[in-house]
Formats: sequence, structure tokens, C-alpha cells
Amino acid sequence: MVAIYHPKGNPDVEFSEERLQNFSERIGKHGVSTVNSIEEVIEKSDAVMLLTNDGRPHLEQVLPVLKAGKPVYIDKPLAENLENVMKIFHEANHYGVKVFSSSALRYGSQNTSIRAGEYVGELLGAQTYGPAPLQKAHVDLFWDGIHGIESLFSVMGTGCQTVSRTSTNGTDLVVGKWPGDKLGYFRGIREGKVGFGGTVFGTDGINSIGKFEGYQRLVRAIDEFFLTGKLPVEPEETIEIYAFMEAADESKRQGGKPIKISDTINRIKI
Repeated sequence: MVAIYHPKGNPDVEFSEERLQNFSERIGKHGVSTVNSIEEVIEKSDAVMLLTNDGRPHLEQVLPVLKAGKPVYIDKPLAENLENVMKIFHEANHYGVKVFSSSALRYGSQNTSIRAGEYVGELLGAQTYGPAPLQKAHVDLFWDGIHGIESLFSVMGTGCQTVSRTSTNGTDLVVGKWPGDKLGYFRGIREGKVGFGGTVFGTDGINSIGKFEGYQRLVRAIDEFFLTGKLPVEPEETIEIYAFMEAADESKRQGGKPIKISDTINRIKI
């Protein structure tokens, strides 16, 4: 890391000046300078990490990076709604630039192996849980639900067909149906003890997944992406994850009705 820029944020998303000052001082000890614009960061960098903890400005903020041809990692949530998620990838494709976005929960110690058929044999289904506070400017599950849902997709893979959601003030239960009648579901927590975890079910066993194990594996994935240019997660999978969450919003609006992922994606015209 050679330089950082912290743009003015939206007032409904807390990031205090004190936290920013402490952060700037800590990284400054390692020779990282604080600059006054995204353009200055781009000029000094071979690759860019967009870490704003608010999805709304990400499309606007990433455009100059894409125009400059610099690969970019974008922290969650990628955007505030599926339309802008898809616009980011559309613009990335237009400029021939690769974009990577992921939660650290994707990189649980056993997730990749389970997806490859280890530990439990053929995967029959999975459930994950995690915090799901709401931020009114974002699709409900984009804010923190993304962590448990990314963990779910890390083992289930793409191909989710329908999504249904039951919601109360304190809890969400979101169920996705995959080919072969395989079910994956996420429990979003807003009341009581909060944590991350889950279970996978297979032909040969049952195994726990989804605990938060730190950021080291995610950072290694970002580093490898920047060094090799190889995407750790394809855009199609990331788009499906966000479509899953947006379909869950639509299911809630329709009283828990199953919503097709394909319809959720196809209704958006970029």
C-alpha cells in the first residue's frame, strides 16, 4: 500500500473522524501517505482497493479506476442495489478491467475443500447464519447479511434457481433452491446473540463451516489477484449472490413467495 484517500461519506453511515485519524496515523508509520483524491491514489498505484463501507458511492468512485485500467478490489457491499452491482461489472467489462469483491467469510478453512467434494462427499445442502442489521439505503441483506450468504455460496456454488424469505423484526430466514432439489438457507440475526457459522450436509457426512477466521486468507486472495490478474471469483457468481439477496427482498414484499433468480437479473437493463 502506498497511498490512501478517504472521501466524505454519507451522514447515515458512521465512520468518525477520530477513527479515520487513528487509522491514518497507524498506516502512516508504514510509509503510506494520505492524499486528497482518488486520482492521486490511481497515479501512485498499480492496483486499487476501494474500501468505503457504504455501497452507494462505489459506482462513482470506481469509474476513474476502471478508466485508468487498474485492477480493483471492492469491499462489501459492492453497491446499494443489484442494478448498480451490474453496472459496475458492465463498466469493468467495457474498460477491460477486472473487479473482485468478496466477504472474508468465503475463505473459511474448509469451504473450498467442501465445494470440491471433500469432507462430506457430494454436497446435498447447507445452512449459514450471521448478523443481518438493516441500513435503509441498501437492499436489506447487502449490509451485513452478505457475509453469511457469501459463505453459503462458497460451498453451494452458482445455479440457485429460486429464493424465498420469511422475515420478522429480529430474524430473517432465506431459502434458496439449487438444481437437484438442493436447499441452501441463511438465518439473518438481529436479536439475541450474534455470530457467524453454519453446517453443510453431504452423502458422507455433516460438517461445520462459516466461522469468522480473520482476514488473512482474503488478503492473500486479493494479493494473488493483483499479482497474477486471475480473478478468485467470477463476476457471474458475485452477481448471483447479490441477485439472491435482492430476490429475498422481493420475496418479503410478496409475503414469502419464491422469486426466480433469473427474473431478478433479467429485469435489469444496463
